[in-house]
Amino acid sequence: PKMPGQDTAARAYSCCFSQGKKLSHALRISAYVFSTGLLMFTALVNSVSWFLQNITLGNFWQTVWLEFYDHMEGDEWTIFLTGAALVPALAFWGFNGILLVADITGKPTFITRYRIQLGKNDPVDTKKLWKAIYTVLGNQFFISFPMLVPMFYIMKWWDNTFSKELPTFQWFLVELSIFTVVEEILFYYSHRLVHHPVLYKHIHKKHHEWTAPIGVVSIYAHPIEHIISNTLPVMIGPMIMGSHIVSISAWFSIALVTTSISHCGYHLPLLPSPEFHDFHHLKFNQCYGVLGVLDFLHGTDKMFRQSKAFERHKVLLSLTPLSESIPDPPKKDE
Repeated sequence: PKMPGQDTAARAYSCCFSQGKKLSHALRISAYVFSTGLLMFTALVNSVSWFLQNITLGNFWQTVWLEFYDHMEGDEWTIFLTGAALVPALAFWGFNGILLVADITGKPTFITRYRIQLGKNDPVDTKKLWKAIYTVLGNQFFISFPMLVPMFYIMKWWDNTFSKELPTFQWFLVELSIFTVVEEILFYYSHRLVHHPVLYKHIHKKHHEWTAPIGVVSIYAHPIEHIISNTLPVMIGPMIMGSHIVSISAWFSIALVTTSISHCGYHLPLLPSPEFHDFHHLKFNQCYGVLGVLDFLHGTDKMFRQSKAFERHKVLLSLTPLSESIPDPPKKDE
């Protein structure tokens, strides 16, 4: 006969064993992703280093930086504002300006034919769009830019941000990897936090007004969410590393463009797949992160992995839209 509590102990052991296997599998995937990325980075570094040394003017970017520094007369606040605010804002609005033309006019068809959620935002509701644009501009001017003030003094404390010597390309790649990991951790958990019923109704619901998102709504959010989920996860990495302003400028620009891609609603050739986050807007309780590793570990991507969107979640290397080559199954009433 079984001893009292034996079944409970067996179930507990089975649960722990299952969680251990899941963690082990997630770690293996992470190790594979990062090792593959490291090899690609190494190859890229060697190729770019050779190119810079043998094809270009050698210290071209160093020369450009010194000329810019001298033009600004070493005014660190102006340099910081230009690199951390102006350049990323131009990258954001330049990229989204192109997408907005397609969203509003339905042209060029080279873009619109790659729409993920067919029939949505075709064309976009202009009243709803202007509301989003006003909110985004408010978040940028009244939240993001003021948050740069304390960041500026933290970066001055490191005494490296405004160095006349640029970081090496190899070091920038190391920083970029760290920035990405920090952002993934902070964004995933802060994003799940604002999905808590108590916070969702008053904070995060605003962002989810767009079940079929477009690029500009990537930072269409309640001010509190914009601080804890949009801005801080991107800022913390450079502040930890004491990064150079050129690295900060590049990282902020990359972060804004990539989040615009993930929200844009178009799965365009050669660009990162937006299927993961688009599915989040469609289903609400799936795909909270950026890279997807934490979603796999926490089981918040199960529905996504069983969907056609998961099959389409890859870089498109042809001109045939994935909505055509991997279509959604027909609805039951069709």
